[in-house]
Amino acid sequence: MASTADDAATQAAGRLGFTSGQVIQEFGYDDDVDGGLRGAIEGATGAELVDEEYDDVTDGVIIWWRDDDGDLTDALVDAQTVLDDGGTIWIFTPKKGRTGHIDHGEIEEAATTAGLHVTSTFSIAADWSATRLGTRGRGR
Repeated sequence: MASTADDAATQAAGRLGFTSGQVIQEFGYDDDVDGGLRGAIEGATGAELVDEEYDDVTDGVIIWWRDDDGDLTDALVDAQTVLDDGGTIWIFTPKKGRTGHIDHGEIEEAATTAGLHVTSTFSIAADWSATRLGTRGRGR
């Protein structure tokens, strides 16, 4: 049933809005990330995800974030450093009841402090939720 899992990951990645040719920067990679989702994002963009050290302009950011990962506000500020105007930031957090889960209010507070706001949250993978952040004002 690998194709069913692949199809689900592809559909989930499609909800993120990334398109072919985009450069997506990834923060917080670890052994617990969802490999199918990562692969589907790379499939949608046609390129490997770039890591935290990448210093050219990016079109989007994904952040895998867990309760013990440190200061989320700092991570969000770092994520915006090379993000193109109108670029999207997605935070992937463990679902409620999973190790590393963080309260949605913490995401909202960190986003506000970093000059962003939460626009949507949904289930993205078996163990992960996705939260989209946007810029204040007329940003996408």
